[in-house]
Order: sequence, then structure tokens, then C-alpha cells
Amino acid sequence: MCIGIPMQVRSVDQNRAYCVRYSLNSVESQPELVDVSLVGKLNPGDWVLVFINAAREIISEDRARQVGDALKALEAVNSGDLTQLDGLFADLDREPQLPAHLLNQTHQSSTKEN
Repeated sequence: MCIGIPMQVRSVDQNRAYCVRYSLNSVESQPELVDVSLVGKLNPGDWVLVFINAAREIISEDRARQVGDALKALEAVNSGDLTQLDGLFADLDREPQLPAHLLNQTHQSSTKEN
């Protein structure tokens, strides 16, 4: 399975760019050479989603943060340190909702029991 890594472009040279990984802290990673031939024209500061050293999609900074948070959550779960999960899914500011077909089944089941 491939996992996309959000990266920010630092410099571009034709079909290659030096990019740094999204970081939740202020520590910047070492620039990595990325193939950007699949995404078109890029400028320093743009965000891309990178799979196996190739940019596959141009993304927003907000999307880079969301993917970065999800990757950090995955690391926390793998390490067993669930205390690191707080705040990583800020976009989930509501209770999950069942799809309509499952909500109907739940409602029908509770009606039969009464």
C-alpha cells in the first residue's frame, strides 16, 4: 500500500522539485528531490501529495495539514500512544452520522422491539 506524504515545494527545475515534508512542529525536514512531471507547473510554496518520490496531486495547505494530522495519528496508534490523538481530527467536530439506509434499519429495529 502506498501512503501519500504532503510536501511543500521549495524549488523547481523542469520536471523535478526539491520539497520538504509537512511538519506539525516548526522543524523542517531535509529537502527531497521529487518527480513533478505528473502535476504540471509548480511554484515554490505550492503543496503536493507525494507517493514514492513522485508528486501525484497539487493540494491546498489545509489539505496538507489534514493528511499530515492523519499520518501523525497513524503513527500514534501504531506506537500505542493514544494521548497524541487529541486535536488531530479537528475537522470531525460533530458526532458521526449513519447513512440514511442504516438509520432507517436502526429505526425499524427499535420500533419492532417496542
